[in-house]
Amino acid sequence: MADKIVPHFLNEAGVHVIEIGVREFMCMGARPPNDHPHIFIDMGEENEGVCGYCATLYRYRPDLHPDETVPPGQLYIETAPAV
Repeated sequence: MADKIVPHFLNEAGVHVIEIGVREFMCMGARPPNDHPHIFIDMGEENEGVCGYCATLYRYRPDLHPDETVPPGQLYIETAPAV
């Protein structure tokens, strides 16, 4: 069973670099239904990782919280459908 949630990041703005506060994450490109296959990226000890699907460069910044991004708003938060 998973012991942590892997954050999902977007790049709907089409920027070249997104700075994030984690080294393990998923890139999904855009919000559903326009998302690409969710690509798991593990930077390991490195400070940068590139999505092999959309070529977004992710840069690790230890001063950011896991839910912060630069530019802001690139973390995907799934919302429950309205009932």
